[in-house]
Amino acid sequence: MTVTFEDLWPVALLDEAGWSASERRELADLQERLSALPATASRVLLSIRLSILTDETTSPIRQELDLVRMAVERGSRVVGIARDLGVSATKVPPWKRPQLGEWIRNRAPEFDEILFWKLDRFVRRISDLHLMIEWCKEYQKTLAAKNDPIDLSTEFGQFMVTIIAGMARIEAANTGVRIESLWKFSRTVEKRWLIGKPVYGYKTELGEDGTKSLVFDQGKVRALRWVYSMVIRGASLYKACKLLTRAGILPPNKGQWSQGNLKVILINPALMGYRVYRPEGHKQGKPPLIAYSTDGTPIKITEGIFTKEEFDRMQSILEARSNKEVKQQNQRTPFLGIIKCGNCGKNWYDTAKSWKRATGEVMNSSRLRCSSYLTGSCGMKALNDPGKIYSLLKDTVLEEIGDYEVIHRKYTRGDDSLARKIQLEEQISHYMTALEPGGSYRDGGFIEAKAKETLSSLGRELASIDPESVEDRWTYESQGVTYRQHWETHGVKKMEEDLVRSGITFVIYEDHADLNVPHDIKERLIVRGDFFGAKRI
Repeated sequence: MTVTFEDLWPVALLDEAGWSASERRELADLQERLSALPATASRVLLSIRLSILTDETTSPIRQELDLVRMAVERGSRVVGIARDLGVSATKVPPWKRPQLGEWIRNRAPEFDEILFWKLDRFVRRISDLHLMIEWCKEYQKTLAAKNDPIDLSTEFGQFMVTIIAGMARIEAANTGVRIESLWKFSRTVEKRWLIGKPVYGYKTELGEDGTKSLVFDQGKVRALRWVYSMVIRGASLYKACKLLTRAGILPPNKGQWSQGNLKVILINPALMGYRVYRPEGHKQGKPPLIAYSTDGTPIKITEGIFTKEEFDRMQSILEARSNKEVKQQNQRTPFLGIIKCGNCGKNWYDTAKSWKRATGEVMNSSRLRCSSYLTGSCGMKALNDPGKIYSLLKDTVLEEIGDYEVIHRKYTRGDDSLARKIQLEEQISHYMTALEPGGSYRDGGFIEAKAKETLSSLGRELASIDPESVEDRWTYESQGVTYRQHWETHGVKKMEEDLVRSGITFVIYEDHADLNVPHDIKERLIVRGDFFGAKRI
């Protein structure tokens, strides 16, 4: 695809960004020099980023002009500009930014280099830079900075990359050591709060001497004392969660109250005001351990929400209930994020649970309900036969898209024929012009015959070159199976992942259910490898 200067720098954009007359003249001069570059020149993407524009920062216009001049000096053609203004490099890595991320993830075949003004304009975390360097190696791209010695096309730049990669590993190791040392130190200090997030019911307060201490968060303390009274009277945690939600009391994290997150709070010894910690390898869901001083007594850092007697009584009740429960191998809701409520649009959850009767008989219960069920704001009734819904969903999906082929997207490098293709096109153009009436080869004799023979030979060679093979591109490969066969082999979990990725939803109403399939479902179903999907350092 041919990119014009008007595409890169539309007049409306220059007006909106406030380009001055002198800056536009400078840009016009650079554009003229860019237009003189050969078609075989390296293709460059400019990355412009700024969090907040102040008097001390370099304006995005100056960054852009500097990078265009840098491209000219490198003999590279500008094919795109990623302008991410108002984006934090600390919070948002390059591959997640609105414009640069789209180029990296989906438009990689269209450029060879990424130029940026300064390292802190591109990344702020060494781990992010290291991951981008690994991506460049994988996709054979080049990174280069205007004002820092980062340039993968030079030996010195590659040396700097090696240093940076080493720094990233050292930084990660040192961070872990520092945090672990701080945790160990904090367990020896009384009456001070040094690190970590307080348990629900407490908050930190800064003292006059500049040190932090834990104090009651009165609203949350009242909620916990109320839950304690409910537990003592025999009420279930499920009922407590339902009433907490109806009362508008927010859970510790975003989301909603559940028996799981409430129990995690209630079994934490920190509710007695003790210093607690989690040793390495400590299982999630288990209560943290109490820290002890050198004389063998628990370290108490603040007043307890519960006395030791109250806390122990609550643990006995919760443990007795836990012994009656039968642990399930898989408590997750099937097709979570796919089954939606027709009234409020929220997800449906499977409330499967099992318990033992006094006789030892195992009882099972399963219901499918909207996530608004606890608040009562939706009004949709729960369904007592989730299996029927799951079967209906699977059958409907298989009928709709089960016969579609499984397609994978792959990044394919172009071969070395591009330069020869351009040379052939130039030679053919020359011979065709010379063979026109009045041309230098149009003499009706030997020269014209030889010129026509050469032109035919050049045409055959050009025709033998696949135009798509000379450039980097995405290729799409069928895996030789349909989604029906794919899911039969890999199971329901894989089916769920594919449906979530494709945006298909199964909406439940009072009297029927609809399968909503996006119009571009075949495009959405294409499996695109995510280089940044897993941590690599």
